[in-house]
This record gives sequence, C-alpha cells and structure tokens, in this order.
Amino acid sequence: MLSIAYETFYEVACHLSFSKASEVMCVSQPAVSKQVKKLEGELGVRLFERQGNTICLSPPGEKLLTRLRQARQIEKQIASDIDIIKNQQEARGELRIGASTTLSLYVLPKVLSSFRKKWPQTKITLINRNTENVLKSLLNEEIDLAIVEDKHESNALHYDFFMADTIIPVCSNHSPFAGQKINLEELKNVPLVVREVGSGTLSAWSRKLNEVKLKIGDLNIIARLGGTEALKNFLVEDTAVGFLSPWAIKKELEAGLLKEVNISGLNVERSFSFAIRTGETPAGAVKSFVSEAKSSYNYRL
Repeated sequence: MLSIAYETFYEVACHLSFSKASEVMCVSQPAVSKQVKKLEGELGVRLFERQGNTICLSPPGEKLLTRLRQARQIEKQIASDIDIIKNQQEARGELRIGASTTLSLYVLPKVLSSFRKKWPQTKITLINRNTENVLKSLLNEEIDLAIVEDKHESNALHYDFFMADTIIPVCSNHSPFAGQKINLEELKNVPLVVREVGSGTLSAWSRKLNEVKLKIGDLNIIARLGGTEALKNFLVEDTAVGFLSPWAIKKELEAGLLKEVNISGLNVERSFSFAIRTGETPAGAVKSFVSEAKSSYNYRL
C-alpha cells in the first residue's frame, strides 16, 4: 500500500488542485498541504510550482506521478490476482469501463450480463460517452478499459481489435428517400442529420467522405444531434437521412420504421477496439471481461 503522503500527492497531481484533492480524500485542505510538504521534505525536492492562482508539476513531480501511476497499476493487479487465486467467485473489486454509445447501448449489455455471472462480487461501472470523451477518461485514469470506434493514434494508448461494424444510411418509412438509390452528386441535396463532433460514427463517416472527395460543407446537413437514440428517434419522425450502425437500429429495421437508403460509392466500415493505457497489461477482471466480450461476439458483427 502506498503511504498517505504519496496518495495525497497523487490526488493533487491528478487534479492540479489542493482543494479538489481534499474533496476527493474527504480531508481538510491544510491536511493535504501538510502531507505534500512532508513528502517534499523527505525527497528533498519541490513537487509543484505555482503559476499565479494555479499550480503545475515540477520536473521531479512529473517523474513521481509517472512512477506512482505504475505503482498503483501494480497494486491493483496484485490485489486482483490474489483474489482470483483465492476464488474467482469471491473476487471483489471494481471494473470501470468506458464505451461509446453504440457499444454501451446495443453490444455490451450481453457481455456485462455473462461477465457478472462469473464475477458476481465485482462492482461494474459503465460510462457511456462519445469516443473522444471516453479516451479522455481512460487517459485521466477514471476508467480501466475503453471500448471505442476505430483507433485514435497516440503513444499513450494501446489498442486490441474487438469486432467489425458498418455505418449505413437510413430514413423513415415515409421518407421520399426510403429504398431509393442515390449517387454522390445527388447526395449533396439530400437533407442529412449527423452525430455530434467527437462521436465515432461521425468520424468514420467523415473519413469515407474524404475518400470519395466530398466535403461536409458541400452537404445539406440540417441538424447535428448528440447521441444515437436522439438521432434514431428523429429519423423515425422526420424525412431526412442519417447514418447509424445496424446494431443501433436493428429493431427499427425489423419493424419497418426505418428503411435503408442505397448511396452508391459510400460504404462505411469501421472497427470496435479495446483500449488500455500504454505500458499496462490487462489482468484480473479487465482481462476476463475482454475475453468474455470476444467470446460473446466471436469477432463478428
């Protein structure tokens, strides 16, 4: 176990705030300051530098934060591994997962249910955000595992392929575009509804537009909606065309509420991947969850 001084420094360093650290640790701000000063005295270096009303890490502070992150990861792995050895059914702990909307709502519930049966004492937390914000949470150590659309190149992240997916154009059954074939030139005049900036769905669709030499500015985008459910429900009521994963609209397609639109030359493919922080090795509950997810979907859509 890390000493209270190291734990206090870690919280201050992560939040760059003595007051925030005191809230997280449920202690007074003077107590936080005292522990940091104690640690600086023991190490013989300043760990923070003041810049007006804000603080930043000194070079020794940055090095210490890096090492403490590694130490905390090792500590978590030891606790998890020991629990598994004792008895997987009694293994306690927490599995914190962050996933983009399509995965959270339509893919992962099946995996979470089967995982819980094998790890009944493990507390599961799933946050549902767009890809950009999920990866931020991973880098900020708010979660242990991210599952997102595509790969965002970063030396700080390591990816492991999960499954393939597509993005298809759809509209309501009463839209004039239902079942129609549209070419890329005609697409410029079609009223379109897209996801918000930062979503994996929009990112995959935008990359495909670049491949076929189309710019988003050339298209008739009438709305940008935050979240898959908002976009899907809007399309059911409206006559516009939107782009969604078949996972998100399986029931609506089967019920005939939404119809696929044939846009020649605009086949959008993407992949879902697991992401962890570089240098960390999946262990315990994280490793088991990844294995369960791959087994549940057998790498196929």
